[in-house]
Amino acid sequence: MSAKLQLARRGGFASLGVALLCAAVGLVVPCASSRAATGPGAAVDGEQEEGFTNLLGDDAKDHWRGYADEGWPAGWKLADGTLVRAGGGGDIMSKQEYGDFDLRLDWKISEGGNSGIIYRVSTGDPAPYLSGMECQVLDNQRHADGKNPLTSAGGLYALYAPDPDACKPAGEWNQVRIVVRGKHVQHYLNGKKVVDCVIGSDDWNKRLAASKFAGWEKFAKNDRGHFTLQDHGDEVWYRNVRIKSLDKKSAAE
Repeated sequence: MSAKLQLARRGGFASLGVALLCAAVGLVVPCASSRAATGPGAAVDGEQEEGFTNLLGDDAKDHWRGYADEGWPAGWKLADGTLVRAGGGGDIMSKQEYGDFDLRLDWKISEGGNSGIIYRVSTGDPAPYLSGMECQVLDNQRHADGKNPLTSAGGLYALYAPDPDACKPAGEWNQVRIVVRGKHVQHYLNGKKVVDCVIGSDDWNKRLAASKFAGWEKFAKNDRGHFTLQDHGDEVWYRNVRIKSLDKKSAAE
């Protein structure tokens, strides 16, 4: 038997062994083959996703409400796990509040479109952005906000520009991850960390003082809150929306 054939047979037996091992212990220990999963629902940066809640599953309407009222906003449609802002109706908001969290989702924007993911939001205000911080969702190439790095896709709106610019064009899916631990905020776009800042730091305070938020009493003051997907008047799609609480209490449970 040739050396190449012997090697091929050994490789086949090894693969069979891995498959049998996965079948035997797959419910307890993830096998190496599962780490290679790809596609829109795959883990970010090669990480295994554990403890996340899918917010666009069969029970999606148990997880969402309108920002302005408790019902499902009429302009948002859900089909096959994809949420689309198809008409007017206001922002859609998570029913649950989160303090520290890891939020992951995919978004796709229409040509010239604008939307946003706003987090640690209070209710009772005219708009969620009066209290919450925004991860910008945008067609950088066609919308006027794309001309300013501070208001470009993936950035912390009007405060921190995305660095690097990792956005894909309108009509293509972008993968976002927002991680908030205490006052530490990180945005990831398409696998790259594009924002890393600390609320209340000298750098933050300097930027805040120079921004339109300088006199906003409630902005970025919440330790916990809801998150909203913005109705900015344009068609936008979201999918694979899942979140994991990083609160110490939740971790202990």
